[in-house]
Amino acid sequence: MIISTMILMRYAVLVPLVGKIGVILIKGSGEEISMTLQFPWYDFALLVAATVFITAGGYVINDYFDIKTDLINKGKVIVGTKIPRREAIMWHSIFNIIGVAAGFYVSYKSGYIWLGSLFLVTSGLLYFYSASYKRQFLIGNILVALLTAMVPMLVVFYEWPALYRYYSLNAIRLPEINFITYWVGGFALFAFLINLIREIVKDIEDFEGDITYGRNTVPVVIGVTTAKVVSICLIVLTIVMLYLTWLFFINDIITFSYISIAVVLPLLFVIYKLAKSKERKQLHSASSLIKVVMITGVLYSLVVKVILTWNLF
Repeated sequence: MIISTMILMRYAVLVPLVGKIGVILIKGSGEEISMTLQFPWYDFALLVAATVFITAGGYVINDYFDIKTDLINKGKVIVGTKIPRREAIMWHSIFNIIGVAAGFYVSYKSGYIWLGSLFLVTSGLLYFYSASYKRQFLIGNILVALLTAMVPMLVVFYEWPALYRYYSLNAIRLPEINFITYWVGGFALFAFLINLIREIVKDIEDFEGDITYGRNTVPVVIGVTTAKVVSICLIVLTIVMLYLTWLFFINDIITFSYISIAVVLPLLFVIYKLAKSKERKQLHSASSLIKVVMITGVLYSLVVKVILTWNLF
């Protein structure tokens, strides 16, 4: 999902958006040409790799700290059975060292080495999430949702400075490029809301193990029924924001049809499943359906590419 999201944000959203901007180069023929991305593809590949390694380290340490609750909630674990605990810590360290090193290197190549601190901080946050934050009311849920929303934004964080630096020096006039942040920011906001919903639904699903080991998750603190109501309210908020975004900023029939069929309809099924759920299996089904919505949300980027390429607004 991380690899697909970052690739699609760059090539399905940023490439056609930037290509719509015309510039006249100082040393050019005097004719207006389309802007192109300036962050090298090989540096972008390293950025993706750094993000994946940091995430992998986060998954390992999460499994390490969740052995007891996973035995209750899932009936099986990886760490402690297939992989020894010490080996898990070793892989956690290796993944994080590679991820942070790659993050600082690609940040250095971009001319803003301080951006590498994002990977260092994220590595630490994922550790403390698994060790402590996920046991606290809402903090862990919001943290994971925020870090997930950062994935598409990383593409802009590294591309925007490269665009600005190149065209401010080589173009007669630097055009407005802030709008690319708004487009990708829309995907990031959607990712935040959907992941926040899924985190709460997962906590409802894992209620038995969490309450056994004294975790203060949302359903443990406010009750399973109230947690379901909160999830449904967040889903309704997401649907409303999707249609408001379409109405005020996009307003084309292709987008309306896509979000209605591929995003809103599955979310309505999630609401139905949550309202009717009485067993863990039904909650797991709702959680899996939210994963589908994550995928269809990211795949809207391909619709954006078609719309922009063929001027279908």
